[in-house]
Amino acid sequence: MNTARIYHERARWNLNLQLLMPDHLHALVGTDGRTSLAQLIRDYKRITAKIAGVRWQRNFFDHRLRHDESLAEKFAYICHNPVRAGLVGSEK
Repeated sequence: MNTARIYHERARWNLNLQLLMPDHLHALVGTDGRTSLAQLIRDYKRITAKIAGVRWQRNFFDHRLRHDESLAEKFAYICHNPVRAGLVGSEK
């Protein structure tokens, strides 16, 4: 989605990964720590709904990386989501 790229270019977030699934979206983003994640997501959903006609569910689920978690682990987990959903074969 162009909106995600624009958000990244304008430093609204640092987009590491975005994966669109048939019924949900995964995004691995970083923020400056001063920006409200809820407001950022609300704005993103409002803009994409207006531009692309996306009908978003009301809420969202966020997961913040903890000290014992790595960005690489979450990246791999998200990338494997289409395999777990049976949308693509395994990447042997």
